[in-house]
Amino acid sequence: MASVLLYHVVGDLTVGKPELVEFCDVETVESAIRAIGESTECGIPVWKRSSHVGMIENNEMRQQRFVGILTSLDIISFLAKTQCLEDQDKAMKTQVSDVVVPNNTLLKIVDPGTRLIDALEMMKQGVRRLLVPKSKVWKGMSKRFSILYNGKWLKNIDNGSSNNLIANANRPSSSSAAAYMRDKFCCLSREDMIRFLIGCLGALAPLPLSSISSLGAVNLNYSSIEASLPAVEATQKHPGDPTAVAVVEITQDGRHKILGEISASKLWKCDYLAAAWALSNLSAGQFVMGAEDNVSSRLLPDFSVNSTVEDNKVANGGGSARARKFSSRSIGFNPVSPSFGMGRTMYRGRSAPLTCKTSSSLAAVMAQMLSHRANHVWVTEDDNDDVLVGMVGYADILVAVTKQPAAFIPSTRSIMELASEIQS
Repeated sequence: MASVLLYHVVGDLTVGKPELVEFCDVETVESAIRAIGESTECGIPVWKRSSHVGMIENNEMRQQRFVGILTSLDIISFLAKTQCLEDQDKAMKTQVSDVVVPNNTLLKIVDPGTRLIDALEMMKQGVRRLLVPKSKVWKGMSKRFSILYNGKWLKNIDNGSSNNLIANANRPSSSSAAAYMRDKFCCLSREDMIRFLIGCLGALAPLPLSSISSLGAVNLNYSSIEASLPAVEATQKHPGDPTAVAVVEITQDGRHKILGEISASKLWKCDYLAAAWALSNLSAGQFVMGAEDNVSSRLLPDFSVNSTVEDNKVANGGGSARARKFSSRSIGFNPVSPSFGMGRTMYRGRSAPLTCKTSSSLAAVMAQMLSHRANHVWVTEDDNDDVLVGMVGYADILVAVTKQPAAFIPSTRSIMELASEIQS
């Protein structure tokens, strides 16, 4: 096990992280679209409003208030429903509690003294966010002695143990304790973990130089949909982690040729109403390849699509809405052809899926995900860029970096080869 995972704690990653601002489930879909657009990821944690105003809240109470993580794809799938398309204003005023998928296990509250390796294990088991108190007691220790505090092993403060950090730190007076319980929190994501790990590639050697296939990081259980099927069927695939569905063509020999994807990260900062209409009315291939403004009338809606909250504001600060016809550019894609069957080998801008090869190194894939702010990469065959074989997500990378050295075959590639691959 790499020493960097043992000698660092979660608190080392919270430096400079902003304070968590809870997004309540009574807020509207319109507010959620704005919040997701302003967030650093394509999903936001949703909370129930505290029913005990002024009461000191412990970790268990706060954990119980957590509802789930709302993504851009969740909202677009909701807006694509028939009743929502018929009354968009009412849909935008719908409470988030009617849209978010409840899952209380996606977030866990941990002490800032929790070892990094323990945090990684939690995320490998499905936790997507760690809520860390910005405690005044913890002094930001790191490296070799970060796992010790006053000669004691640090433990999570939510495990009920009398040997936890607070008890071992000569617990202060009741007023100070109350101040600690009211302490502010920050949220760590798996992207934060990957960003930290990519800065420690030397300490993780030889893992970063190894191919994702040799590390077993290629996930073969991905969700996909044929390009000719309605795009809305992608939402029925119930993609879990990551929230992404590959749009493919099936060749005569049964292989999948990837054309694009329908995912939360791809639709992060799109025009939600336009994307919802397209999801409901176009095929999966048309959705990801794009439909030009001059396509036949059957591909255009018979109603005007309003922009999202931010786009509704005119340049002088007014609040009038700007109605316009559907364009694939409003979804965030740059189309090259009015038909998904033409020009698919051409550069398609943002509509092109993010891919790597089975021989790609772990470090290159990590850098690729971070540079594109994506939570997954599709994996293709080494000798064919179009043939899909699997995907690599955050969880797959976290499993790979915690592998024992004997569990994989080291790569013989040089550092120069790795640097060249990352740059490409």
